[in-house]
Amino acid sequence: MSGPDASARIVPVNDLPVRGAATRDLPPPASALAIGAHPDDIEFGCGATLAKWAAAGTVLHHLVLTDGSKGSWDPHQDASTLIALRKEEQRRAATLVGGGDVTFLGRTDGELRNDTSAQWGVSRVLRLLCPEVVLTHDPWRRYRLHPDHRAAGFVVTDSIVAARDPHFFADQDLMPHRPSALLLWEADEPNHVEDVTDFVQTKIEALLAHESQLVSTMGINGGSAGEFDAFTARVRDQLRAHGAIVDLPYGESFHLMTDL
Repeated sequence: MSGPDASARIVPVNDLPVRGAATRDLPPPASALAIGAHPDDIEFGCGATLAKWAAAGTVLHHLVLTDGSKGSWDPHQDASTLIALRKEEQRRAATLVGGGDVTFLGRTDGELRNDTSAQWGVSRVLRLLCPEVVLTHDPWRRYRLHPDHRAAGFVVTDSIVAARDPHFFADQDLMPHRPSALLLWEADEPNHVEDVTDFVQTKIEALLAHESQLVSTMGINGGSAGEFDAFTARVRDQLRAHGAIVDLPYGESFHLMTDL
């Protein structure tokens, strides 16, 4: 996460707009690819789900679309130093949720665009890794302020269409690939919940691996125990609200799409 709206990442969810009965708990896929706009977005969006699946044998992959270079409120922060730090933090977080390779597309933070070049890069990753399930931002969420989060969702959805069709990006000389399911986190209309009751602490630990984001994203300004406890409580409150959709103690909610 980066930018001044970072605090919006942990907001207790009241009256989630579910249309119809929500489903729960996909069978753990053979492989899953989580795609975030910034380092830490994956852990916020689906960190506990990834940890649960990894424990069941799922092979995890992580793709981060931007370099995270604007993820600091310090006007004197050196960008290259921050980029290197955030890559290290993302790899550490990925290890904590169950491992898997981390790929960085390297687009400039705050300037991600849903253009042909970005779609080419994401489609190539989809064709190379052949994930059974893809997880990413919901691009249709109303009132989403951060431009990278909006763009990331559309880059991924458009790239899924491209990756499945051999006539898109034929210069890649790779076999087309069509995932079985797409899970959109922070969904405007959640219709699916994963039971993450046993993996709440893993999600929290993975989030805290992003130490460069403690101030700007997590509200941990002085590093006191009380601030860490308050952040942990916000995460747990959100997961309880998501789980309540299907009467679970803790959950991560998504909009599930299978007609890909």
